[in-house]
Amino acid sequence: MMRRRRGGVVRTVGRTAVVAGTASAVAGGVSARQTKKFNEGQQQAAAAQQSAYDQGLADSQAAAAAAAAAAAPPAPVAAAPDLMAQLTQLGQLHDQGVLTDAEFAAQKAKLLG
Repeated sequence: MMRRRRGGVVRTVGRTAVVAGTASAVAGGVSARQTKKFNEGQQQAAAAQQSAYDQGLADSQAAAAAAAAAAAPPAPVAAAPDLMAQLTQLGQLHDQGVLTDAEFAAQKAKLLG
């Protein structure tokens, strides 16, 4: 009687192929998970950087608005030359004799508030 071995070489090659295929699938899964984690980390870093940029932009806009608001008060100072011009004109009218001392004093008090 002759003994037959059941697929010695073919069976070994088949097992090797299954093991190699499983190893490739596992390695591919690990690689995919690592890539996904890396991409998520990159997205979080980009979001944090964008948030910091947006905050800096908002801060600079607020500072610019505050500077503009601080620059606004000098506008009433521009009215001062008009008051000075009126007082000068009032003094000239008084010097020319158009206004009496009482009229000059009354108009001057009215202008000065």
